[in-house]
This record gives sequence, C-alpha cells and structure tokens, in this order.
Amino acid sequence: MTRTSSDLRLQKLHDAIIKMGSIVEKQIFNSVEALKNKDIKLANETIKKDDLVDDLQKEIEDACIKFIATEQPLAIDLRNIFTTAKIVTDLERMADHAVDICKIAKKLKEEIYIKELKHISEMAEKVQNMIKISIDAYVESDDIRALEICKMDDEVDALYKAVFEELLLLMSKDHNTIQQSAQFLFVCKYLERIADHVTNICEWTIYLKTGKYVDLNE
Repeated sequence: MTRTSSDLRLQKLHDAIIKMGSIVEKQIFNSVEALKNKDIKLANETIKKDDLVDDLQKEIEDACIKFIATEQPLAIDLRNIFTTAKIVTDLERMADHAVDICKIAKKLKEEIYIKELKHISEMAEKVQNMIKISIDAYVESDDIRALEICKMDDEVDALYKAVFEELLLLMSKDHNTIQQSAQFLFVCKYLERIADHVTNICEWTIYLKTGKYVDLNE
C-alpha cells in the first residue's frame, strides 16, 4: 500500500468522524430544545435519527476492520484506526443520552415546569462546543487543545453541581416537585456524562499524538 493510499483511507475515516460528531452535536441540541419547548415532534424526530448515528458507527468500524485486513498499515496508522474505533463508541453513547433526554421531554410534555431550564441550556451549549473542539483536536492530532478541553469539563461539572443543589432545595421545600426535579436531574446527569465521553475522545487524541494514555476524568 502506498503512502498516498494510506493517507486517503485515513482522511476518509477523519471525514466520517467529523460527520458523525456534527450529527451527535445536533442531536444534543435538538433534545434539549425539545425539552425546553415541549416539542414532541422534534423529540420523536431526534429519537428516530439515532438510527443514523448507529449506522455511521457500524460503517466506520467496518472501514477500520477492512483497513487492517486488506492492507499493511504502519504503526501510526494502526494507532489512528484504534483511536477512531474508540471515538465512534463514545459518540454513539452521547447520541444515546440525547435520546434519553428526548424521552424525558415526552414524559413531561403535559407538565408545567417548576423552574426555567437556564442551567440545562448552558450545560448543553458547553457540551456541544466541547464535542466540536474535541473532534477538531482529534483530526489535527492536537494534544494541547485536547488537554485544554478538561477546563470546559470542569465548567460542566460546576453547572451540574449548581443544578443539583437548586433542585435539592426545591424538593426539600415542596415534595410535589420531587418527581419533576428527579427528571431534570437525570437530564443534567446525561449532559454531564456526555462531557465525560468528550474527555474520553481527548484522551484518545493524546494517545494518538504521544502514544501514552492519560486519564482526564480523574
């Protein structure tokens, strides 16, 4: 296999990851919009679109397997292939959490919300930005930028803590808010988990560049 052929294969993998990341980012945006606006049509469309994410995951994983099976990739290529396979798994799980949020939106569609979803919107905006930057860092093998994303994860964690404390106070004052508060806590936890999956992508980007594994979720 010529170097040009190998580079083309890797570029196709990168393009597929960019496409998948963009879809997942949009899925998260739509899921929170559906929740905020009680938009059940959007929630259902977002849930249905999860199949597209699953299909992309399979296509990328198949491309990785064929790359290894039919060619003679160099060590750096193998690291790239391994990293790609890991990243698509994290992206697929992020999309699953978007579906989880949509299911909560459908569950709460008839209820009057006990609070504005300001912090949830802020969390969603941050994790969407984290996804975009992490994919860019991966494609560019930018381990420095990957490390910097951890600061954004800390911001998401801080928002999660703030929402948790606010909802806990609401539940303690009015037991009638417990059920809905619990659902909002689930939403925040899903967004926090999405941010954790982004840091996983950053870990794989650092591994790709340096050959060393670091734990950014400590």
